[in-house]
Amino acid sequence: MKMIKMICAAAAAYLALGAQADVNVGVVVSATGPAASLGIPEKNTLSLLPATIGGQKVNYFVLDDASDTTAAVANTRKLITEHKVDVIIGSTITPNSLAMIDAAAESATPMISMAASARIIEPVDAKKRWVFKTPQNDIMMALAIVQHMAAAGVKTAGFIGFADAYGEGWYQEFTKIAAIKGLQVVASERYNRADTSVTGQVLKIIAAKPDAVLIAGSGTPAVLPQKTLKERGYAGMYYQTHGVANNDFLRVGGKDVDGTFLPSGPVLVAAQLPAGHPLKKSALDYVSAYEAAFGKGTVSTFGGHAWDAGLLLKAALPVALKNAQPGTPAFRSALRDALETVKELPGAHGVFNMSATDHLGLDQRARVMVKIENGAWKLVP
Repeated sequence: MKMIKMICAAAAAYLALGAQADVNVGVVVSATGPAASLGIPEKNTLSLLPATIGGQKVNYFVLDDASDTTAAVANTRKLITEHKVDVIIGSTITPNSLAMIDAAAESATPMISMAASARIIEPVDAKKRWVFKTPQNDIMMALAIVQHMAAAGVKTAGFIGFADAYGEGWYQEFTKIAAIKGLQVVASERYNRADTSVTGQVLKIIAAKPDAVLIAGSGTPAVLPQKTLKERGYAGMYYQTHGVANNDFLRVGGKDVDGTFLPSGPVLVAAQLPAGHPLKKSALDYVSAYEAAFGKGTVSTFGGHAWDAGLLLKAALPVALKNAQPGTPAFRSALRDALETVKELPGAHGVFNMSATDHLGLDQRARVMVKIENGAWKLVP
């Protein structure tokens, strides 16, 4: 009888170890509202992420924040308290991602943002040690723009950006690099994502007579300043940020955005990359997967940020599963630690090399310059 009890106890222990809980991934995207053209391809991409990683089932709980900061925070807390998620992906835009950090840090839940601002992850302090992100930092892309301006003979520039953390972050990085390169910023204006007119701001920019104008917006709301500048006869050079790299921007902008220069992740022009480019294969892998599901020509850089978040989880989850069980504080901590160890991981946008002090891990391989020609993206040699 004693032997039978010992065998039963051992079997129960074995079954308990084998029956690990599922990994729960919470996602917050801006699938509606002003940032919908960014959030929809991210939401679509989530359906392409694996249902099993490291032999463990993965559940994805996806909530829409409607491009609203308050909703992003409410969704984050709901995912943590009700769905008991092990990690959060989101949100789509900078203001929402910044607002979500407190909830993630308070619950010690790793978070992978799909928004651009470096302020989401820097500095890596007690709160931001829980936060990672996949889009290129503003400073990396601002450097590409200023270098292109300098090579094109631009001496003076005007700036108009969103009146939020995205626009302010871009203004800070752009003016910092412009000063180093001897480029004078002669006008600076702001507008809201939901504005329907920017005539006053545009007239001030035109009055300053800049050689070029940088528009620091994202998605389709970034068309408005450029359209207004065109209507008012501005004939200088036009630059946009990597926040416009999707087909909705081309559709809404039409001929008004032809001739625009912008920095982008290599995925936007994956098929045009040289054969030896380190991102050509991994970028094309994403393009192929997305277009097979949603149609030829539907891919955008924003969905690529969600894809890269999935790749980071695919790399880090097996490591964390060796150390703790999903659904526990120990597992969330182990996953955070594992994300910091990801090395030489090629994604849609770049090669990720994370560390304890760098929660982005991208270098200059993660950017190219692109020109809009006849309603299409063209790689700038």
